[in-house]
Amino acid sequence: MSGGEVGTYDFDPADLAPGVNKQLLHDVVVMYEANRRVGTSATKSRGMVAGNKQKMYRQKGTGRARAGGRRSPVRVGGGHTFAKTPKDWSYRLPKKAVRLAVRMALLSKFQDGEAIVIDGLAVDEPKTRVIAAMLKSLGVNRESCLLTIHEADEKIWRSSRNLPDLRVSPCRELNAYDLLRQRRLLITREAIDQLRGGK
Repeated sequence: MSGGEVGTYDFDPADLAPGVNKQLLHDVVVMYEANRRVGTSATKSRGMVAGNKQKMYRQKGTGRARAGGRRSPVRVGGGHTFAKTPKDWSYRLPKKAVRLAVRMALLSKFQDGEAIVIDGLAVDEPKTRVIAAMLKSLGVNRESCLLTIHEADEKIWRSSRNLPDLRVSPCRELNAYDLLRQRRLLITREAIDQLRGGK
């Protein structure tokens, strides 16, 4: 946490994934983005706007262009011809593909040199300055970071929630979208041990 180097952590990349498949990572990210869409945009068709279906005036003899009801799409205040309706954009890829994408995204962080393994992370009381000082010591306080911990810790979460560029995720909630969206990865030794063991 103080930013000093206390040793090295060696592991076989095959423990995480056989390689990095960019197409799979792309497909998973598109899935997460689609699932985040609300899909509540809607407009009124001619059957939903106020007004009756009665013809506004007779067909001939008035000198004006023929006109139907007030709800016609060509009139001001009328309904839309092809009105938008709420739509569900969500879909799911196979579970094995999503799990493999998480491991590939994790492996890519180590291959690109964007990951930092923290020997120990302990917070005695929920104070933002503790986590902020750690990020500054590690030299990542100006970058978006994903802090991956062994299991959910309320003190760490409360200490990190006021930092806009930091996201905390336990191993169980880790996903490829968060890994690729954040610039740097901070992961504890316990967390990487758990991820390597749970194939």
